[in-house]
Amino acid sequence: MLPLRCFTCNNFIGHTWDEFAKGRTGESKHGKLLDSLKIKRICCRRMLLTHVEIIDDTVMYSNKCTVMDESKTIFDSFVKNSRSTGCD
Repeated sequence: MLPLRCFTCNNFIGHTWDEFAKGRTGESKHGKLLDSLKIKRICCRRMLLTHVEIIDDTVMYSNKCTVMDESKTIFDSFVKNSRSTGCD
């Protein structure tokens, strides 16, 4: 999750992340990509260039009752076994 604003200058940069992430997948120049997004300040460029997505790593710890396996499937870690005894 990219911060919505630059930590240094408080400029709003959150709206540019999707376009930046799509554009950097190829072998494009990051400087030209940032120029096309109108990100001129070096501090704002730093925010986009050094951002690391960690949400996939931290989502497995979101709830103590859920676990994520290697295939990124979330399942309940505690299986509730209930016994039903009838006195009919």
